[in-house]
Amino acid sequence: MKKIIAIFIVSCILFSCSEDNDDNLIAPLPQAAITFNFTHNWDGTTINNNNLQTETVINAHGEVMSMTRLRYLISRFELTNENGQTYRFNGYKFTDLSDETTYNFSPENNNIPIGTYTLKFIWGFNETDNIDGAYTDLNSASWNWPAMLGGGYHFMQFDGMYNVNTTAMPYNFHNGTARVSMDVFEQNFAEIVLETPITIINNASIEVKMNIAEFFKNPNTWDLNVLDTPLMPNYDAQKMMQENVLTVFSIGNITQ
Repeated sequence: MKKIIAIFIVSCILFSCSEDNDDNLIAPLPQAAITFNFTHNWDGTTINNNNLQTETVINAHGEVMSMTRLRYLISRFELTNENGQTYRFNGYKFTDLSDETTYNFSPENNNIPIGTYTLKFIWGFNETDNIDGAYTDLNSASWNWPAMLGGGYHFMQFDGMYNVNTTAMPYNFHNGTARVSMDVFEQNFAEIVLETPITIINNASIEVKMNIAEFFKNPNTWDLNVLDTPLMPNYDAQKMMQENVLTVFSIGNITQ
């Protein structure tokens, strides 16, 4: 009889433990695939491959500008959820506004749990990634930053003409490593943090909007009559670009 009672007690304990384990199981959240879609505007006027070289704009200082080329690089995409968990995406995005096929970025490791996130990425390359000659595709795109200015790669090439309504003059708004003095350089990338919540409930395309006009007005109002070309070896100009890029990007539509 005692043996039967002991077996019954053990059976009850095992059943209870089994029930507890089942109750504590948490089903994993569904996964969503993410694509980033970059759009470009000048204070609300769409700029793309169709009108890049024909649109005339006015910057905050009053110069009438045309645009012939705009290319830029961003890297180290991260989405952070409300619990502080961060999901990092491999690769970098090289965008050429004359080529609409470069507007989207679909990282290889792009599955994340559904939830609400904020986006962060690096303007250009950080010190770890900005390795001279390391990226074959960027080398072939003539994207290298001169060794005498610190080496590595451009963050942006933006070219055109200003004062096109009077006496047109060229500008070369190029951004990369900042040269402090001969053989002394300063990393010049920027961390872009976009606080707008991004709620993901399914596979999603996240629009990231670039307002090109912000490069010329916030916080530094840019006078192209003073700072037009050459800007690459100009330390102050490079640091002003680094400051101005912080307000260039914002979150747009989430398509899912």
